[in-house]
Amino acid sequence: MRVPIPNKSVASHAGNSGEIAKLRARFEEYARKHGLKSTNQRDAIVDQFLRSSGHMSIDDLLARVRKRSPKVGYATVYRTMKLLTDSGIAAARQFGDGQTRYEVMSEGHGHHDHLICVSCGLILEFENDTIEQLQDEMADRLGGFKLVRHKLELYGMCPKAAGVKNGYCPNESS
Repeated sequence: MRVPIPNKSVASHAGNSGEIAKLRARFEEYARKHGLKSTNQRDAIVDQFLRSSGHMSIDDLLARVRKRSPKVGYATVYRTMKLLTDSGIAAARQFGDGQTRYEVMSEGHGHHDHLICVSCGLILEFENDTIEQLQDEMADRLGGFKLVRHKLELYGMCPKAAGVKNGYCPNESS
Protein backbone atom coordinates (compact mmCIF):
# COMPACT_ATOMS: atom_id res chain seq x y z
CA MET A 1 0.00 0.00 0.00
CA ARG A 2 1.35 3.43 -0.94
CA VAL A 3 0.75 6.19 1.54
CA PRO A 4 1.42 9.86 0.75
CA ILE A 5 4.42 11.15 2.66
CA PRO A 6 3.73 14.49 4.32
CA ASN A 7 6.31 17.24 4.46
CA LYS A 8 7.65 16.31 7.90
CA SER A 9 11.21 15.99 9.06
CA VAL A 10 13.20 16.45 12.21
CA ALA A 11 15.74 18.65 10.49
CA SER A 12 15.79 22.29 9.47
CA HIS A 13 18.72 23.06 7.21
CA ALA A 14 18.64 26.70 6.24
CA GLY A 15 17.28 27.92 9.54
CA ASN A 16 19.07 31.25 10.00
CA SER A 17 19.06 34.40 7.91
CA GLY A 18 22.86 34.36 7.47
CA GLU A 19 22.76 30.90 5.92
CA ILE A 20 19.81 31.87 3.73
CA ALA A 21 21.73 34.93 2.50
CA LYS A 22 24.76 32.77 1.61
CA LEU A 23 22.62 30.29 -0.31
CA ARG A 24 20.81 33.14 -2.08
CA ALA A 25 24.16 34.63 -3.13
CA ARG A 26 25.33 31.23 -4.39
CA PHE A 27 22.20 30.92 -6.51
CA GLU A 28 22.56 34.46 -7.87
CA GLU A 29 26.15 33.67 -8.87
CA TYR A 30 25.01 30.45 -10.56
CA ALA A 31 22.29 32.36 -12.43
CA ARG A 32 24.78 35.02 -13.54
CA LYS A 33 27.25 32.42 -14.81
CA HIS A 34 24.48 30.75 -16.83
CA GLY A 35 23.06 33.97 -18.25
CA LEU A 36 19.78 33.76 -16.33
CA LYS A 37 17.94 36.99 -15.61
CA SER A 38 16.31 37.54 -12.25
CA THR A 39 12.51 37.43 -12.15
CA ASN A 40 10.13 38.26 -9.32
CA GLN A 41 8.49 34.84 -9.55
CA ARG A 42 11.77 32.93 -9.44
CA ASP A 43 12.97 35.09 -6.54
CA ALA A 44 9.77 34.34 -4.60
CA ILE A 45 10.20 30.60 -5.19
CA VAL A 46 13.87 30.60 -4.20
CA ASP A 47 13.19 32.65 -1.07
CA GLN A 48 10.34 30.38 0.04
CA PHE A 49 12.37 27.23 -0.64
CA LEU A 50 15.41 28.51 1.27
CA ARG A 51 13.20 29.23 4.29
CA SER A 52 11.75 25.73 4.22
CA SER A 53 12.74 22.77 6.32
CA GLY A 54 12.32 19.09 5.71
CA HIS A 55 11.43 17.57 2.37
CA MET A 56 9.22 19.71 0.17
CA SER A 57 7.36 18.64 -2.97
CA ILE A 58 6.70 20.94 -5.92
CA ASP A 59 3.03 21.03 -4.87
CA ASP A 60 3.94 22.00 -1.28
CA LEU A 61 6.25 24.75 -2.50
CA LEU A 62 3.72 26.03 -5.05
CA ALA A 63 1.03 26.30 -2.37
CA ARG A 64 3.34 28.30 -0.11
CA VAL A 65 4.57 30.59 -2.88
CA ARG A 66 1.03 31.29 -4.11
CA LYS A 67 0.10 32.73 -0.71
CA ARG A 68 2.30 35.72 -1.60
CA SER A 69 2.43 35.47 -5.39
CA PRO A 70 -0.86 33.96 -6.63
CA LYS A 71 0.12 34.02 -10.32
CA VAL A 72 3.13 31.69 -9.98
CA GLY A 73 2.59 28.52 -11.99
CA TYR A 74 3.60 24.90 -11.53
CA ALA A 75 6.03 24.97 -14.48
CA THR A 76 7.86 27.98 -13.03
CA VAL A 77 8.30 26.21 -9.69
CA TYR A 78 9.45 23.04 -11.48
CA ARG A 79 12.02 24.93 -13.60
CA THR A 80 13.28 26.87 -10.57
CA MET A 81 13.74 23.67 -8.57
CA LYS A 82 15.70 22.20 -11.49
CA LEU A 83 18.00 25.25 -11.37
CA LEU A 84 18.38 24.98 -7.59
CA THR A 85 19.21 21.29 -7.94
CA ASP A 86 21.70 21.91 -10.76
CA SER A 87 23.36 24.63 -8.66
CA GLY A 88 23.77 22.24 -5.71
CA ILE A 89 21.50 24.23 -3.41
CA ALA A 90 18.68 21.69 -3.51
CA ALA A 91 18.77 17.90 -3.46
CA ALA A 92 16.01 15.87 -5.06
CA ARG A 93 14.79 12.86 -3.07
CA GLN A 94 12.47 9.98 -3.94
CA PHE A 95 10.83 8.08 -1.09
CA GLY A 96 8.93 5.41 -2.98
CA ASP A 97 5.61 7.21 -3.42
CA GLY A 98 6.26 8.53 -6.93
CA GLN A 99 6.72 12.13 -5.82
CA THR A 100 10.01 14.01 -5.84
CA ARG A 101 10.80 16.02 -2.74
CA TYR A 102 13.54 18.59 -2.32
CA GLU A 103 15.66 19.58 0.62
CA VAL A 104 17.98 22.54 1.11
CA MET A 105 21.67 21.68 0.92
CA SER A 106 23.22 24.32 3.14
CA GLU A 107 26.83 24.56 4.32
CA GLY A 108 27.62 21.79 6.75
CA HIS A 109 24.57 19.79 5.68
CA GLY A 110 26.47 16.64 4.93
CA HIS A 111 25.45 13.18 3.98
CA HIS A 112 22.59 11.70 5.94
CA ASP A 113 20.22 8.78 5.66
CA HIS A 114 16.45 8.51 6.00
CA LEU A 115 13.99 6.45 8.03
CA ILE A 116 10.47 6.60 6.57
CA CYS A 117 7.23 5.40 8.18
CA VAL A 118 5.14 3.71 5.48
CA SER A 119 1.98 4.35 7.48
CA CYS A 120 2.07 7.98 8.64
CA GLY A 121 4.76 9.19 6.24
CA LEU A 122 7.18 10.63 8.78
CA ILE A 123 10.67 11.14 7.39
CA LEU A 124 13.48 11.11 9.95
CA GLU A 125 17.03 11.99 9.02
CA PHE A 126 19.97 10.38 10.77
CA GLU A 127 23.72 10.04 10.60
CA ASN A 128 25.67 7.04 11.84
CA ASP A 129 29.43 6.68 11.39
CA THR A 130 29.30 2.91 11.98
CA ILE A 131 26.83 2.41 9.13
CA GLU A 132 28.98 4.58 6.85
CA GLN A 133 32.07 2.56 7.71
CA LEU A 134 30.27 -0.75 7.10
CA GLN A 135 29.09 0.42 3.68
CA ASP A 136 32.65 1.36 2.72
CA GLU A 137 33.94 -2.01 3.98
CA MET A 138 31.28 -3.95 2.04
CA ALA A 139 31.97 -2.03 -1.17
CA ASP A 140 35.67 -2.79 -0.84
CA ARG A 141 35.14 -6.44 0.11
CA LEU A 142 32.69 -7.11 -2.73
CA GLY A 143 34.97 -5.98 -5.51
CA GLY A 144 37.32 -3.24 -4.44
CA PHE A 145 34.77 -0.48 -4.94
CA LYS A 146 35.45 2.99 -3.58
CA LEU A 147 32.12 4.67 -2.96
CA VAL A 148 31.55 8.07 -4.55
CA ARG A 149 27.93 8.46 -3.43
CA HIS A 150 25.14 6.42 -1.94
CA LYS A 151 21.81 6.67 -0.19
CA LEU A 152 20.26 4.63 2.55
CA GLU A 153 16.51 4.68 3.02
CA LEU A 154 14.93 2.51 5.66
CA TYR A 155 11.17 1.93 5.39
CA GLY A 156 9.24 0.75 8.42
CA MET A 157 6.45 1.65 10.78
CA CYS A 158 6.57 3.97 13.76
CA PRO A 159 5.58 2.31 17.07
CA LYS A 160 1.99 3.57 16.88
CA ALA A 161 1.50 2.40 13.28
CA ALA A 162 3.07 -0.96 14.17
CA GLY A 163 0.42 -1.48 16.86
CA VAL A 164 2.74 -1.26 19.84
CA LYS A 165 0.65 -0.79 22.99
CA ASN A 166 0.78 2.90 23.91
CA GLY A 167 2.97 3.32 20.83
CA TYR A 168 4.16 6.82 20.08
CA CYS A 169 4.20 8.44 16.65
CA PRO A 170 6.80 11.23 16.35
CA ASN A 171 4.73 12.63 13.46
CA GLU A 172 1.97 13.67 15.89
CA SER A 173 4.21 15.89 18.02
CA SER A 174 5.32 18.23 15.24
